[in-house]
Amino acid sequence: MAVSDSGPMVQTTPLVTFLQRVQLEAQRSYPTEETPDPKVYIDLSLKHPHHLSTVESVFNDLTSGSRDLPVPVKKLEKFIGEYFDDGKDLVPHEPEDFVSHPLEFLLNVENDQVREWAREVYCLWKTLCYRVSDSVRESPDRHTLLPLPEPVIIPGSRFKEVYYWDSYWVIKGLLTGKMFTTAKGIVTNLMSLVETYGYVLNGARAYYTNRSQPPLLSSMVYEIYNVTKDEELVRKAIPVLLKEYEFWNSGKHKVVIRDASGHDHMLSRYYAMWNMPRPESYVFDQESASAFSNTLEKQRFLRDIATAAETGCDFSTRWMRDPNNFTTMATTSVVPVDLNVFLLKMERDITFMMEICGDIEGSERFVKASEARKKAFETVFWNEKAGQWLDYWLSSNGDRLQEPETWKAENQNTNVFASNFAPIWISSFNSDENLVKKVVKALEDSGLIAPAGILTSLTNSGQQWDYPNGWAPQQEMIVTGLVRSGVKEAEEIAEEIARRWIRSSYSVHKTSGSIHEKLNVAAFGEYGGGGEYKPQTGFGWSNGVILAFLEEFGWPSDLSIEP
Repeated sequence: MAVSDSGPMVQTTPLVTFLQRVQLEAQRSYPTEETPDPKVYIDLSLKHPHHLSTVESVFNDLTSGSRDLPVPVKKLEKFIGEYFDDGKDLVPHEPEDFVSHPLEFLLNVENDQVREWAREVYCLWKTLCYRVSDSVRESPDRHTLLPLPEPVIIPGSRFKEVYYWDSYWVIKGLLTGKMFTTAKGIVTNLMSLVETYGYVLNGARAYYTNRSQPPLLSSMVYEIYNVTKDEELVRKAIPVLLKEYEFWNSGKHKVVIRDASGHDHMLSRYYAMWNMPRPESYVFDQESASAFSNTLEKQRFLRDIATAAETGCDFSTRWMRDPNNFTTMATTSVVPVDLNVFLLKMERDITFMMEICGDIEGSERFVKASEARKKAFETVFWNEKAGQWLDYWLSSNGDRLQEPETWKAENQNTNVFASNFAPIWISSFNSDENLVKKVVKALEDSGLIAPAGILTSLTNSGQQWDYPNGWAPQQEMIVTGLVRSGVKEAEEIAEEIARRWIRSSYSVHKTSGSIHEKLNVAAFGEYGGGGEYKPQTGFGWSNGVILAFLEEFGWPSDLSIEP
């Protein structure tokens, strides 16, 4: 009898299961060079008045003619057109707090050319704002999109739903134009997911219920409160954040590392509740997993693939035992620096919010939790020689974790990634001047600083979270942390990185007509590529970071944005 993976699973819906079959048939039907994005099929909605059981019977008849031959493309397209809708589950929505010329918008941007471009970027919020259609609320079983109470901002292109960690940088951008209602609506939507599922989903689709994404909900509430002083939002958020905090610090997400002195440090890892091909990328995952003949190894690999998606950084050599071999993906065996930064920030945010609400006992509990996690950073992640915080590889298999695991120096991942510098984002670390100076020197010597920003890694693997790509979230976290340090050399390097990113984003926008999901930062004025889908535009978090950088650094009238 075959041994199978015994980890937790969250089941999906009958519609998602069926649409996987349609996706697989499309893969067979289309010529390789014409195959549509597999996500298109899993996002389809079942038309009224058809019932899924009836549609399944029709599909069975369609595909049973010859098991060896694919359904002709025209017949497949006719079937889909007759029974399914594409893209009607979201309705365009003009945000009530959007104005084309917001008051006091980016006042320190003095260059007219840059100012006009910034307003173009800001106006993209109108094109990315939608509300969930009434049909999704009334007949949720006909859709893979999940009902949400407030209007949404989507990333753009193939991503036609809300994403968790993207939303933090979207909110940063919205706040530059005083779009407080829209920002609060995003937080309300994410809180509703925690109330329903116990955690914020990767995205607002039925096939994303098996995993979360980097936990930044507390940071979103904190950013909004800092500008609006909305205590009611804070009071509503606290019980939701406590529920989310429990999710990330218990069960399979919890990891205990014992140091040389015998002290145990509680940290967290990513761990998806799924061990099959991801529905939205079923055809890709099925092909990748075909390298395994053993059922248990295949399921573990597929869990590690889904877990890499939970990290938000899918895919990267950061999660591979062997950077040259995709099948060595072992994400559940990594204790990531940046996840624990987000959780340390969450602990500090909850402390701050509890103090606002007068819960002194609760705030003291979270002060202790944040101090303990900070100590773990010093012991488990920090590498004095490198001047960086390094991810930690667990010795045991990710699914068969032995606790506590004894810390070993050789288990630190000494490869250079932008995420090694993520801790500088928060005051727990950027308030230490000596530490900041070490980190600045390490960053300057790392090879990560490129012509258009910070590289994600130094490994050119063909994966999108590797060289030569740079991503808006990592630029913003590192730049913001360096600026907040108040250390002169840190502030200077932060401004230089931000201006490179802005200039390259401007150049890409002018040549391509779009803001892109990622940039090729090894060159100037090029958008990024790689990974399992074509380059995407829109784009939520990229817009947010451009606006946040312009608010932070401004743009002098005599400084050209042209190369």
